[in-house]
Formats: sequence, C-alpha cells, structure tokens
Amino acid sequence: MQDVRDFAALAANEPALEVGAGTGKATFDFARCGVPVTCVEPDVRMARVLGRRCAQLPGGGVTIEVADFETWRPRRRYGLLYCAQAWHWVDPAVRWDRARCALVPGGAIALFWNHWFLQCGELADRLTAAHARHGVEVPPDTLLDPRPRPARRGPEARQWRDMTAAGFVEPDHRLYLSAHERSPSALIDLVNSYGGYRALPAGPRERVLNEMAHLVAEHGGRAQVKVVTSLFLGRTPPTAAG
Repeated sequence: MQDVRDFAALAANEPALEVGAGTGKATFDFARCGVPVTCVEPDVRMARVLGRRCAQLPGGGVTIEVADFETWRPRRRYGLLYCAQAWHWVDPAVRWDRARCALVPGGAIALFWNHWFLQCGELADRLTAAHARHGVEVPPDTLLDPRPRPARRGPEARQWRDMTAAGFVEPDHRLYLSAHERSPSALIDLVNSYGGYRALPAGPRERVLNEMAHLVAEHGGRAQVKVVTSLFLGRTPPTAAG
C-alpha cells in the first residue's frame, strides 16, 4: 500500500516487519515493491503456504519466522511494522509494548482491516434468512452484519485511543473505498476467512455455506461487494528507546 510506504519513508533496502502474515496477501504488496519483509506467523500451515508463494518472488526478500508475536524476539529493529486483518488477535496486554520494542525511534506502525458489504440488499436478506433456517446467527463484524463498520473513526476509534495511550505519535486514520465482484466460491472463501464462521460447529457451518453458494448462483452467479479499508497509522517518538 503506497500510503503506508510513504508514511514510513523507509530507506533503500530497509526491511519491514509483518505481524500475522497469514498466506501473504499483504506481504506481496510490499515485497513486489522491493521492500524486504520479515513475516511473523504463528500458524505453521499458513507459514508453509506463505513460504511456497514467496518462493516465486525474485530476490528472496521475504523471511518467515513461525512464532507468536507476543513471544517472538526480533534480532534487529524495523522502520515499519504493519499488520493486515490480524492485530485484534494479538494479546492486547502486550501487543503495543512488543510493537515499540520492534521499531526504531520514529518507526511507523500501520494497522489495517477490510470491511466487506454486499451491494444488493435483496441478496443480503436472502443470505441472512439462510442463516436463520439453519439455526446460525450471523457472526459480528462479518459480511452480513448490518451494523456500520468501522463503528468509530479517528480519535473515537479504539485503535487510535490504544495507540496514543501506548505512546505512539502522529496518529492518522484513513478510509479507502473499492468494489469487487465475487463468484459463489469466492464469496464463500471470503466468508470462511472470518474467525466468527470458523468458530461455528462444522455441520451447521457447512450447511449454511452451501446454501449461501446456491443462493449466489441463483442470483446470477455474481455478488457485488463494497470494501471499506480502514488504515491506522502512527509512529514511535523520534527519541524513543523502546
């Protein structure tokens, strides 16, 4: 993401640190731009997928470390720490201290989330009704959650308040809008990526996902979705010792 790179103003070949890299959706955006990335990913299976995908990148600019960020010890400090869709999984009791310790004085932190919404209200209603038929509540903060997301913005947002309370300066909150089209299988892949769905019992989850795919197919085989990307930026004080 160009705005993150501009905010961080990394020197040539200065590496960035990614927390919770998963299978590398955000990793590739940085690595393809020539930024060396150290990825900390606690899930061994995801790290293996990430490693296979990164092997396709020229230059070997991605280093993968399988570890929990809460206990991982960096061998150096970084000019940028970023986290896509995963910061809320890191223990709030230690995550900000760990971030400060991993960053150089004046180093940037970038935390971002995608919030997905169905453009068609009729399709959203049909998919929501499918949940009710299978005795499944729509998990919060997911595609069909009717509540506004992000719920708070700027200084009113929890991420902003937590960041500044932890000593980060120059806070900023930026929103980006985009639109996508999803096939039935692609929409189910998106739904499956939510922790709230993965936590459901396997039987009801599979039944509701199968019906959702069927309903999207009936709808013309495509679901139009809107994405609001919420980006929080900050940095350690220039004289911080960590």
